[in-house]
Amino acid sequence: MWVGDFSMSFRLRAVRAFALLAGFFLMGAVLLSAMAVLDWLLMTRLFTARAAWAEGTILTVTVLLAAAIVRGMFAFLRAGRLGPVPDAVAVTPQDQPELWEQVRVAAEVTGQRPPDELYLVAEVNAGVAEQSRLLGLLPGRRRMLLGLPLLAGLTVPQLRAVLAHEFGHYANLDTRLGGVTMRGREAVVHTVEAFQKGSTRLHYVLGALYVGYARMFLRTSQSVARHQEFAADQIAARHAGREATAAALRILPVLDGAYTHYLETYAAMGRPLGALPPVGEVHGGFLRLLAARTGERLAELSAGRRPPRPHRYDSHPPTAERIALIEKLSADDRPSEPAGGPTGLSLLHDPGRVFAALEARTLSQEAAHLRRTSWDDLAMARAVADAEGWSRPLRVAVARALRSSAQGAEGTVPARRDATAEEVAGDSDLLPGLEEILDAFDRGLLWMDIADRMPKPHQASRLVGPSARNFIRPKIFDGLAGMVHLRLAESGHATPDIAWSGRPGLFLPESWEEGMDDAIDAAIADTPDTAPLRALLVGPHGVPS
Repeated sequence: MWVGDFSMSFRLRAVRAFALLAGFFLMGAVLLSAMAVLDWLLMTRLFTARAAWAEGTILTVTVLLAAAIVRGMFAFLRAGRLGPVPDAVAVTPQDQPELWEQVRVAAEVTGQRPPDELYLVAEVNAGVAEQSRLLGLLPGRRRMLLGLPLLAGLTVPQLRAVLAHEFGHYANLDTRLGGVTMRGREAVVHTVEAFQKGSTRLHYVLGALYVGYARMFLRTSQSVARHQEFAADQIAARHAGREATAAALRILPVLDGAYTHYLETYAAMGRPLGALPPVGEVHGGFLRLLAARTGERLAELSAGRRPPRPHRYDSHPPTAERIALIEKLSADDRPSEPAGGPTGLSLLHDPGRVFAALEARTLSQEAAHLRRTSWDDLAMARAVADAEGWSRPLRVAVARALRSSAQGAEGTVPARRDATAEEVAGDSDLLPGLEEILDAFDRGLLWMDIADRMPKPHQASRLVGPSARNFIRPKIFDGLAGMVHLRLAESGHATPDIAWSGRPGLFLPESWEEGMDDAIDAAIADTPDTAPLRALLVGPHGVPS
């Protein structure tokens, strides 16, 4: 199957792109002319002396509408240019000769000239752009973006396939027409947004016209973009090998899911605490996760993320469809790729320095001034903060229940009500410890009073009996577990577990790992039994307060 089976001729695509743009400008010119004629009729033929007061209002509205249309037209002239890339590291051939050599080889085998600029970005992605001239008729300055996490997760043969794919876009002149299409898309969207900000019914009517045109523009241009992806895949398979190209497509969603998990779970772990991992590790820590997880464990991180449903506005075809088409190609004579080969990151000199440079360009000014600490210290601090958060609602509820019980014994019984989130956050003094909480459970206060004082949504406050207990029981479990974690962390019996192969938390002593859940379940049963949990507390790792 040849590239020509997928890609339309450059001439046909150019005609379609210019037709879409011509339609946009023609619609604007017609609307501007119609508004000019309407204003002339209103002012010269329809206005009377009594209605002259409305002239200024109508002129104001039409001027605003005309301004929105003209701004959209000029947005086309401003859009699509190769501006600066602030969240990226510029890489020169002198900085990274081995990476540039791979780029040059990909350019040579596809018959293209190398890019003028190469940037490394913090994404699992790659892309190319071109500052074409005369609306795409003449070539111009070229730019390539490569994701540093992408280099970390792809083998060198897979990276070659990605590079060949990107140069396939240059070869098919996608980037030259892409600039024209992008300009048109941005101009249409800019005009739609301008009309959406209007307050008159005429704004709404004209905006609806542009929304309809925008939908047609996107459907048409994105359909072309999907064909371009298929064509670029064919070029990649031809020059980098069918197996390497298919393997790169398979690993991309896995890497994307893993990197998203890394950013959410690890890189941002210390943000609530005002801390960041060591310099270069905000993005560079992803290497630790990749090293700790096998291919299957990596795939688990993206298994729970549903792939987006195909949409007519998608710019890329479904990955499974792309892989299926590549696998239909005739087998080539390239040897099978060895498992566990060097990654694209091996092409970089001093990757740690590159990760640090990328970090400096992607962090906000506020984040850049946060204190730096080790991964273990981050894991410990976050585990303690989480444990305090889990335990606080229970401790506040127990404190109020104990005060209520004491006042009731003295003959003064205050009205009982649920604790609000604001009250829980502000109640910080003299909260009970773990043993005091267990004592309150033994006195029968858990289901008589404490559970009712735990924060809950308004809808849940109507539950009674077993339904109410089953709703709040997990929160009480978390509260006791948080108290245990705090006790063990303060005594030094719990140590940080960064858990690159799982989730960060604490290493608990073996006796607690084996018996804690059952002991807490017994303590919060319908008939509480705190003995198992007390037995753990006085054991070798109990460290009672």
